[in-house]
Amino acid sequence: MDTAAGLVGFARSLRHSGMTCGPARVEAFLAATEHTGLRERSAVYWAGRLTLCSDPEDLPRYDAAFAAWFGETELPRQAAAAQTRRRSRVAALGSGDGSADEGEQEALKVAASTDEVLRHRDLADLGEAEREHLRRMLARLRPDPPVRPAVRRHRSRRGPLDPRATLRQMLRAGGEPLRLARHRKAQRPRRVVLLIDVSGSMGPYADALLRFAHVVVRRSPAGTEVFTLGTRLTRVSRQLRQRDPEHALRAASKAVPDFSGGTRLGETLRAFLDRWGQRGVARGAAVVLFSDGWERGDVRLLGEQVHRLRRLARTVVWANPHAGHAGYEPVQSGIVAALPHVDALVAGHSLESLRRVWARVHSGGSADGVLPRRSRAEVRHA
Repeated sequence: MDTAAGLVGFARSLRHSGMTCGPARVEAFLAATEHTGLRERSAVYWAGRLTLCSDPEDLPRYDAAFAAWFGETELPRQAAAAQTRRRSRVAALGSGDGSADEGEQEALKVAASTDEVLRHRDLADLGEAEREHLRRMLARLRPDPPVRPAVRRHRSRRGPLDPRATLRQMLRAGGEPLRLARHRKAQRPRRVVLLIDVSGSMGPYADALLRFAHVVVRRSPAGTEVFTLGTRLTRVSRQLRQRDPEHALRAASKAVPDFSGGTRLGETLRAFLDRWGQRGVARGAAVVLFSDGWERGDVRLLGEQVHRLRRLARTVVWANPHAGHAGYEPVQSGIVAALPHVDALVAGHSLESLRRVWARVHSGGSADGVLPRRSRAEVRHA
């Protein structure tokens, strides 16, 4: 058996076990084995562990697959020690008889409290270690897309009577109505559009917002569109569909030519509506605009374009990082121009505020916020 084919087969077995090791990780694994060589199994073990594993939960699966594929009966000493430490921590989580070590329990309490504190911290005030921790927390999010009623119906135990299905059952039963068939409307994911301001004033938040967008896109790839706004409009939906967040962010950064530049929200929104929104992307969609509202272009143009967007979309939510600070007043020129045409102006400065933004997307912008949701008649009258 060819050596490369054997290593690829090992990676394929990991995929079958539930691990998410894509072509990029397999390529990195093959490159690592070229440097380490194949004579020592411990070198092959560590090369695969460092390149193919993307989550702590992957380690037991990797160890089992390595032992089954390469016939290894014992793990390397460092890996066995790590497995022992990991099992002791899991035992501390599940034990309720006080038998776990108090130091372990205290460490777990500190870790849990750190997560809770970090959820409410302003993204612009985080250090490098805290940002890395936040990235791991963002990767664990599972934001389910909002839903809308579909045209088709499906069978259900409750709901209105389905005459056709009932008649078919009667014909099969010789004309006797043995059971009444019922149906109800199915539900489909509603399209979500994320518009992220990547200008200089939004620089401290851009990385976290793009990572949040990556999680949303990965949860519903066909129903989510992401655009960046600055001095020009850039669509990054395709780049963010990659599974690995680092590869996705790297591809998105290469596609966006105006990171940390100026802000022309009115012009970029008009470009979005003319090229994408009017043609169907924004129709009936839930649109979230992440921006601080600093507009260097025509403010009246921004108000007109937000009005156009609101007439097309199901709901428009403006997430402003500054809205989460005490004493904030919407006095920026861009916010003042767009405020009459959005459903809600909400905070977007922390992980907890992003969770609340997603809750408003699910509720159609009707949750309590700076602005209540407006009816279509009110928007037309405005």
